[in-house]
Amino acid sequence: MRITDAETMDIVEMVLGGLVNKEIVALINSLGGRAVGLSGKDGNLIRARKLHMKSDAAESDLESAQLNHPQIIDAGLVGAVEKIDTSIIELLINADFIPVIAPIGVGENRQTYNINADLVAGQLAATLGAEKLILLTNTPGVLSENGELLTDLAAENIGKLLNTAAITGGMIPKVECALAAIKNGVGAALIIDGRIKHALLLELLTESGIGTQIR
Repeated sequence: MRITDAETMDIVEMVLGGLVNKEIVALINSLGGRAVGLSGKDGNLIRARKLHMKSDAAESDLESAQLNHPQIIDAGLVGAVEKIDTSIIELLINADFIPVIAPIGVGENRQTYNINADLVAGQLAATLGAEKLILLTNTPGVLSENGELLTDLAAENIGKLLNTAAITGGMIPKVECALAAIKNGVGAALIIDGRIKHALLLELLTESGIGTQIR
């Protein structure tokens, strides 16, 4: 969890919704794609509310991916996804544009919220009925306690790996969001190493893939 006060929220919005988002858009466009940058505030794409760490714990599997630290009561302007309106995304996709979405939501009284990006991706995949959810990270994927890559995991077998040496730190919300997305209709979730050149192509277009598939 990244505790976010009002001043920090302004910086988060400027960096994620502005600088980083536009850099990614420009890079995609320079390589021949047609990308459009969005914030969750555009077209009320991501409706959010304040994340209450204890009282919201049982409300949603997608949301509960963030709730591993019950000792934190108030994380400030950290949000939970309340609703995603995919109409603007579908409009762009149908026109052959690639949406690049900053994980920022808007709530009541136009309040802006910082939302965990894995959570937004999982919720978005479920709402769109996506075939696959792909999460890029800076590790090869989910590793065993011996450091070996676990290439194929059944969702029902992952529970025993959580909070062990196999799945720790930032991998926990990724795995939990992947599980929640699958539970909500996504066909498979993939966690792959984004540092590898052509990582997406290698995962999608080769028989063995390069990361961890959860299904």
